[in-house]
Amino acid sequence: MLLTTSHRPLSRTRSDCKPVLVERSEVNLMAVVSGKSSLFYSVSAKNISVPSLSIALILLLVVEGLEAESVDDGRNQLFAGILRDEAVERINQLAKISDADGYLERTFLSPASVKAAQLIIEWMRDAGLRTWVDQMGNVHGRREALNTTAHTLLIGSHSDTVVDAGKFDGSLGIICAISALKVLKTNGKLHKLSRPVEVIAFSDEEGVRFQSTFLGSAAIAGQLPASALRTSDKNGATIQDVLKENSFEGSDASLLQVKYDPESVWGYIEVHIEQGPVLESLGSPLGIVKGIAGQTRLKVKISGSQGHAGTVPMLMRQDSMAAAAELIVNLESLCKYPDRALNYKEQCGSYKKESFSGLVCTVGEISSWPGASNVNFTVDIRAMDDDDRGVIVSEFSRQVYQICNNRMVNCTIEHKHTAEAVHCDSELSQQLKQAAHSTVKKMSRKIQGEVPVLMSGAGHDAMAMSHLTKVGMLFVRCRGGVSHSPDEYVSDNDVWAAGLAVLHFLDQHVSGDYMSS
Repeated sequence: MLLTTSHRPLSRTRSDCKPVLVERSEVNLMAVVSGKSSLFYSVSAKNISVPSLSIALILLLVVEGLEAESVDDGRNQLFAGILRDEAVERINQLAKISDADGYLERTFLSPASVKAAQLIIEWMRDAGLRTWVDQMGNVHGRREALNTTAHTLLIGSHSDTVVDAGKFDGSLGIICAISALKVLKTNGKLHKLSRPVEVIAFSDEEGVRFQSTFLGSAAIAGQLPASALRTSDKNGATIQDVLKENSFEGSDASLLQVKYDPESVWGYIEVHIEQGPVLESLGSPLGIVKGIAGQTRLKVKISGSQGHAGTVPMLMRQDSMAAAAELIVNLESLCKYPDRALNYKEQCGSYKKESFSGLVCTVGEISSWPGASNVNFTVDIRAMDDDDRGVIVSEFSRQVYQICNNRMVNCTIEHKHTAEAVHCDSELSQQLKQAAHSTVKKMSRKIQGEVPVLMSGAGHDAMAMSHLTKVGMLFVRCRGGVSHSPDEYVSDNDVWAAGLAVLHFLDQHVSGDYMSS
């Protein structure tokens, strides 16, 4: 279902009515709209009938209402030119900036990421923001407030992508925030802010290059240890190396410079595509996030023994590929039916299937070298409850060592990333819900009921930022729930709705001049 806005038609003609000929003559009817003469109509007074005059007057009133709705003061237009048309165009522009030919890919401080950052800086300045890039490559755009002691509202999302990505994941949140602030600049409210507002385009959320998510937002939240700078990618380059290649210091001291003081921040909000099918199934363009699932990322390394394909007997083979296959199937079974695997294990206690609602386990990457003697694969485990996630990680680890021992191969498990489940701030969520409700009401009166509230199974920068300040999230409907794919799609009007919701939120809680609903 697409959100649409429509003006009332100029006239409605029943099948039994004849059209009325309107001619220029002596009788002038003037419609005054919004305090200015905008429409002049003339109807013939010669031989004019009373019914014809009545129809002409009705016609005039209808057109007057039409003009009142379409007056270009930005308010009744709902700022479509900035929040929809320009925003969509900018999302499309970012989608063209890629490190790969034929598909979208931007990883931490890659050439395409640097180019995208430069474009984002231009848009931030266009919105009247002061810009800079911090020592982790995060792009900032800030506007100060009349109250110099007020705490700052942060709005953000990430500019990096997965491999073969869609164009809305991350970019949507950045563009919506910039567009909303540009509207405030356009209508003269930006210089009257009651608290500072800062938009942040985080340099790394996906964790593709270094298999460690939230590099940008974790640094700002003070959650990225200095040891992370020594993390290396597949080519052996460390985060520190990449930073220095891009003219950043890449030192422990420079990392500390990125960290924000919690006392200076009022809160953080993030707009993001849902990456799921719930909003679409409910027919709602927007939803409020009440919490984000916790996440554990593992890397399992299996070392077997090389042997001739035809000469080593089956019972003597140390095949790491077969061990990896068994482990992956076991992981799937464990996470589909956790109650079967855990119910009768004394060390785990007794668990019901309902305890693991929202549990998702995925193997994201498998590699082998040389041949099948050494196999590595990554595991992503997510759950709404941190204790449940811990139980699954522990049980899977036990299975890894048992199966590897049975197959006479060596196994190690590396914990690459752990993030606790996050519960969004109830007050901030309620404020976002009010803004979303007002938006939907303005854009389409056909949609009834409350704005949906749902959990997020995907990780977001809000998870890292929750260690710094209170957080709130707004989800935007995406077609089929498809994400991390070129088929990822958000309608132009839903982009518009997202930007308008941010604008409503800013007007109510930052500019002090809320648009009446």
